[in-house]
Amino acid sequence: MSLPKGFLWGNSVSSMQYDGAQHEGGKGPSVYEHKPGAWEEAIDGYHRFREDNELMAEMGMNCLRFQTSWSRIMPEGEGEVNQEGLLYYENLADDLLANGIAPMVCLYHFDMPLALAEKYHGFASKHVVDAFVDYAKVVIDALAPKVKWWITFNEQNLYGLPMAFDIAGAPVPADPTAPEHEAEVYQIAHNVMVAHARVVNYLHGNYPDCKIGGMCAFTPVYPATPAPADVLAATQAERFGSWIVLDTCARGAYPSYYTAYLRHRGITLDMSAEEIAQIGCMRNDFSAISYYQSSCVSAGNLSDDVPACALGWVGGCKNPHVEANEWGWNIDATGYRRAITVIWERCGLPVFSLENGIGWREKLPEDGSAIADDYRISYHRDHIQALKDSVELDGAEVIGYLGWGLIDIPSSSGDIEKRYGAVYVDYAAQGADHLKRMPKKSFAWFRQAFSSNGEDLD
Repeated sequence: MSLPKGFLWGNSVSSMQYDGAQHEGGKGPSVYEHKPGAWEEAIDGYHRFREDNELMAEMGMNCLRFQTSWSRIMPEGEGEVNQEGLLYYENLADDLLANGIAPMVCLYHFDMPLALAEKYHGFASKHVVDAFVDYAKVVIDALAPKVKWWITFNEQNLYGLPMAFDIAGAPVPADPTAPEHEAEVYQIAHNVMVAHARVVNYLHGNYPDCKIGGMCAFTPVYPATPAPADVLAATQAERFGSWIVLDTCARGAYPSYYTAYLRHRGITLDMSAEEIAQIGCMRNDFSAISYYQSSCVSAGNLSDDVPACALGWVGGCKNPHVEANEWGWNIDATGYRRAITVIWERCGLPVFSLENGIGWREKLPEDGSAIADDYRISYHRDHIQALKDSVELDGAEVIGYLGWGLIDIPSSSGDIEKRYGAVYVDYAAQGADHLKRMPKKSFAWFRQAFSSNGEDLD
């Protein structure tokens, strides 16, 4: 067997895509109040988590990564704690444990409390860093006795990319890839790294049995051709798109390619000696990743004034050697193996794969049979095999494999048509059948794969 005993198999969700109950239990508003999508009810996990936990246990899962909503626990983002909101997550963790499922907590998944976005522009402000650390301490003190596994920020590398403004709760410029906004992106990324370091240090200092890591949405970047200019462009795009967070978390300091670039561009960030010290003494226990796709870059699409944080966006091109789904996400299991292996070799920390999956448009068959999602089975079979190859053939150390939204949830854009799950959630049904959970064909396959510790993938 290539995977160790105790390997973690499971699911990941975010609070705004899972919980629903946006105006129940004392929850305050987040920035998602103003975003279009199915956020009001999501899939009503707030009321249905016990049913879902039983389904996950039946599917052979032994781990769930859920997110605690900052504005459910602190309605204004700071100040008074909403005990009812905190109790919901305590009850969720207890029920997971009762079903033999290890809970894992993510503290932030893009849903900035609305008050902090409006008053301070989210993580563009040092004040919000302090508020986040206060919130994190409340959650840690309540849940650490029950929860071993932690991450601070979902896909933390995204705060160093042009999407940083939106996910950090800051005003979004008309063109976030423009050079005049580059320093603002890196300031947000630094503030988020400081928040991460302070939380890591608090958790380790007070709950030494808990494990925590920084998370990266890792996207391998291929050169459009073997031309040296394309290879260099791909290297730089991957560095600034994926590696900065992983390198910093592994070494406790910003990598030299990043600091040299800032000097070359004449960018001076607002960072104190105390902040650098917090980063320097943090110790991450694993490198966490999400993996969905690879990308491709052509130097011909780039000019000298394109910021490094935008190289992958501006320089992107189609890769003719891989297939893609309807939304243009490349299907590349080989890239997944490369990601795991290279992260392990470069960072020296065990890799924890926290998200992997494929979105697909699905409808219930008229004959009442289960959705035959063979494409999902094929996708996960290939990616789990790639993970096993990284362990058995490349020598990587991997903690676990969590799929994304294996119980259907709205996509990150609020679209309920793009589905990732092995369990269908019926948004269209009315009455008692509204949001009914129905296993798809892949449900039985996941049960077989997970229960066999990844050995039976047929």
